[in-house]
Amino acid sequence: MSLTLQLTEQLIARPSVTPDDAGCQQLIAERLQAQGFVCETLTSGPDDFRVNNLWAQRTAQAGAPLLVFAGHTDVVPTGPVAQWSQDPFTPTHRGGKLYGRGAADMKTSIAAFVVAVEEFVAARPQAPLNIALLLTSDEEGPAVDGTVKVCELLQSRGVQLDYCIVGEPTSVQRTGDMIKNGRRGTMSGKLTVKGVQGHIAYPHLARNPIHLFAPALAELTAIEWDQGNDFFPPTTWQVSNIHGGTGASNVIPGAIVVDFNFRFCTESTPESLQQRLTAVLDRHELDYELAWTIGGLPFLTTPGTLVNAVRDAIRDETGLDTELSTTGGTSDGRFIARICPQVIELGPTNATIHKIDEHIPVADIEPLKNIYRRVLEKLAS
Repeated sequence: MSLTLQLTEQLIARPSVTPDDAGCQQLIAERLQAQGFVCETLTSGPDDFRVNNLWAQRTAQAGAPLLVFAGHTDVVPTGPVAQWSQDPFTPTHRGGKLYGRGAADMKTSIAAFVVAVEEFVAARPQAPLNIALLLTSDEEGPAVDGTVKVCELLQSRGVQLDYCIVGEPTSVQRTGDMIKNGRRGTMSGKLTVKGVQGHIAYPHLARNPIHLFAPALAELTAIEWDQGNDFFPPTTWQVSNIHGGTGASNVIPGAIVVDFNFRFCTESTPESLQQRLTAVLDRHELDYELAWTIGGLPFLTTPGTLVNAVRDAIRDETGLDTELSTTGGTSDGRFIARICPQVIELGPTNATIHKIDEHIPVADIEPLKNIYRRVLEKLAS
């Protein structure tokens, strides 16, 4: 069994459902300390949702660039355990695959980070590259006491991050076939459209907010918010929930509540999208209240030092010409990009993340570690 596979199994065996770290970070810190890392545990959040964060840094040369490996030790809940083929926190091999919650998202990446660093430091202890790991147990949850808190602390200390690799599962068919060099922003809105409640047989004595909002809804669904660009698809607007009515079939509701979300690219801003949407509501003379929540801003790392190093490392290890992509949901890269100019995401295949019987091909584990090590070597050359 390789050291990477061994550590992956040790991490899977710890039931670290958000926000419980279950000892994962302590295990990693002990290994990193043996490599000269200074490890700092940062806790945050209320007592009933205590989050563990680990910042571990090794300074080989003062003034050298700093590469950060970032990830999360928490996993999503297992779902019905009886539907799993085995205990979700007992790493199991079957058909050349490693099964267990977190196998793909993202304990394999974390194990590959650690072993790649161990190999690199052993071979080149004085290489002109400083290395750090940033781990949190609050990525799959609210994500308000995890990576964002560490980034705020690092910024207050004046710590300069030069490169960051987030270990999210980005690959599709084979490890390394796709990396994320950016992510779209996310912004949600909760819209309350007010009407006047009344008897459904006397509509002239009421104002139906569903009917009032319908023309605006049709207009909003037809808007082209932007056309995207070379790296991002166009911004999208989607309604996720509409709630209205008393439950009775003979009552016109007094209000409806509409939940919606923008996934937006760098061609639009939160302010421009808010203005365009409210202009539609105002034009239809709606009586409404609207609350906005910005979940994350878009970020983009154009081809340059980090992207090129990662592309070359993947090609050298696997022969693949990786695809750059900004699709998918959000990640903690949105927080790191605020203090780091070059951020990419690279990890194993993502077909089974968050699913029953989550797994990863065992044959993909060692190449992932080797890719990470090759990136270290290229950035230190």
